[in-house]
Amino acid sequence: MGDNPPLVKAVDMAKKYGDFIALYPLNVEVNSGEFFGVFGPNGAGKSTFIKLLTGQLKPSKGQIEVLGINAIKSPQKVKANIGIVPESESPPSYLTPVEFLQFVAKLRDIENSEAEVEYWIDWFGLEDKRHTMCKDLSKGQRQKVMLASAFIHKPKLLFLDEPFANLDPIYQRKCREWLIEHVRNGGTIFLCSHVLEMAERMCNRMAIINDGKVLAAGTVRGLKNNSEETLEDVFIRLVGKSIEDVEKQLEQEANEEE
Repeated sequence: MGDNPPLVKAVDMAKKYGDFIALYPLNVEVNSGEFFGVFGPNGAGKSTFIKLLTGQLKPSKGQIEVLGINAIKSPQKVKANIGIVPESESPPSYLTPVEFLQFVAKLRDIENSEAEVEYWIDWFGLEDKRHTMCKDLSKGQRQKVMLASAFIHKPKLLFLDEPFANLDPIYQRKCREWLIEHVRNGGTIFLCSHVLEMAERMCNRMAIINDGKVLAAGTVRGLKNNSEETLEDVFIRLVGKSIEDVEKQLEQEANEEE
């Protein structure tokens, strides 16, 4: 990594909706060749985190740079240069998998686009569904199409939000292996998930988040108190403490109102 600037850099990044704080101010850097994971329970703020970095949301405060691009001023430029698999998003309903991947390939200006589309249709086992409208696919099949659309141009930087939620174990493993190989070949990945097993198997560094706050960040080994502590132990220790703090704060506010 050396003196190269980080591919992702956020300084005092935060998001607020009225009085509700979706994400408290945080700082993050992701370097080239890293597999960085953000983990937390449902509703912890993971999706807000990734949407801010990819230009899908504007922060309430802070600065964000992705691939050296100001993500607040130029969100479309960021989106044009990264791969994204958002949570719970499906391909266009009235396109077939082949049509959608052809559209993405043209948009990304991919050479040998027909061959690339055929490769990913085959890789994800979608041959029998190639001409089926996406609205008629199962959740798992739609997820495969979304992943194929993100993988097809082998982006330097790939953002994934709960990418394996609807995949069967065979394709979860297949995708994990592809992502690890992509990083070995110089790619960089930013992953949001609640599945801790992914951190153990895939991540160089990770952050644990709950209630919009980063509770801890570092290497998987560095977050453990000792060699016997599992990542699940770390997660429960940190998230449990976070919940206790919130309950104490609510109790204190209630007492003050009385």
